[in-house]
Amino acid sequence: MKKTLLVAALALASFLGVKAQTEYVPTEANLKSREEFRDMKLGIFLHWGLYSMFAQGEWYLQNAVPDRYEYAKVADAFYPHRFDARQWVRSIKEAGAKYICFTTRHHDGFSMWATKQSKFNIVEATPFGRDVLKELAQACKEEGIRLHLYYSHIDWMRDDYPMGRTGTNCGKTLATADWDNYYKFMNAQLTELLTEYGEVGSIWFDGWWDHEEDTVPFDWQLPGQYEMIHRLQPACLVGNNHHGAPQEGEDIQIFERDLPGEMTSGFAKHAAKVSRLPLETCQTMNGMWGYKVIDTNYKTADDIIRLLINTSGKGANLLMNVGPQPNGELPAVALDRLKSLGEWTSVYGETIYGTDAGDIKPQKWGVSTQKDGKLYLHITALNEIEMNENGERILHLPLERKVKSVTEFVGGAKVNFKKTKECITITLPGKVDVVDYVLVLQ
Repeated sequence: MKKTLLVAALALASFLGVKAQTEYVPTEANLKSREEFRDMKLGIFLHWGLYSMFAQGEWYLQNAVPDRYEYAKVADAFYPHRFDARQWVRSIKEAGAKYICFTTRHHDGFSMWATKQSKFNIVEATPFGRDVLKELAQACKEEGIRLHLYYSHIDWMRDDYPMGRTGTNCGKTLATADWDNYYKFMNAQLTELLTEYGEVGSIWFDGWWDHEEDTVPFDWQLPGQYEMIHRLQPACLVGNNHHGAPQEGEDIQIFERDLPGEMTSGFAKHAAKVSRLPLETCQTMNGMWGYKVIDTNYKTADDIIRLLINTSGKGANLLMNVGPQPNGELPAVALDRLKSLGEWTSVYGETIYGTDAGDIKPQKWGVSTQKDGKLYLHITALNEIEMNENGERILHLPLERKVKSVTEFVGGAKVNFKKTKECITITLPGKVDVVDYVLVLQ
């Protein structure tokens, strides 16, 4: 019966793949899922695939291997014997993360689940032979962590993918391109992911930019693909890392290595106005997305905490990346950072989870978040607040709302403030020595 349902779903997917979605109206389940996603605030990105074997990052095939078939041979030695899905999920949950985004298939075309659409997958092509996605989905379900799935529109391995500006150095030619066949292949794989692995929080697409420099605009046929996803799982969110304004059928807006509205990552030409959709910033814990043995430039725990604070102050989620090792373990340094993050969120989570961006726009001294009639001031740079002649730091806030009280979040001690015509003036205590000094305005 299950096989019959899958065949029917695949047939439906093929039909929907060529049918345009003229006007997207999200379902009630989808809208509910958007609000739940907006409240989560912290997720962990996991870039793991065959590329981890080379320990040179996820773009190793594009950057250094002239023969894709030689690259593919390493699958015969891929045996991540220390992989433990429950251990991954528990470490991530203890960090305070509410969801995981796992790379099911990156640009090298290697599938990290038991797909029936290609033998180039972790079950059939490796001696490991286990469906790591199935194990991860089960662990997430048991621990109450939402599972999101990354899926690349690019494939440097398959002949039928119409090669764009990447994948040009690994032995492919344009002569073998067959978009119709490749599009059906992708939709069949997506159907597997959405029918065999339980509830999926989102499909996180990447690769649209591969054809951005084409003389003739490339038609990815996204509307039909998005419609298929929404029909198979109405609550599943669709996001696309195209660095631009959200397109019809997308449910979240993604910002790679940038806070919403900022332009520091090199994608300035795609800078998009921040939409009213749920927002997400993805960032690396060190320099690379995939595991790179020489990349030890990890952000400090304080850096990661401040990044979460600043992202929340923009009303967005932080999707913090970890690149698992080829043996299936999360790097020790990453685990240490996750532990520190968990210690912080266990204390300050109330000021982050379920909040909106606060009335005070981000300042040099920090940001604000708000919920339930409370405004949280996250002061992460005390030296950016002016000091008066008495050596006291004075914070001036242009607030129109009436303030009943100002207290320290930790301990609840009252903090002096006064209201003037222009603003609220808060006198800070003499000594503050924490990564994030939080005040609560009631």
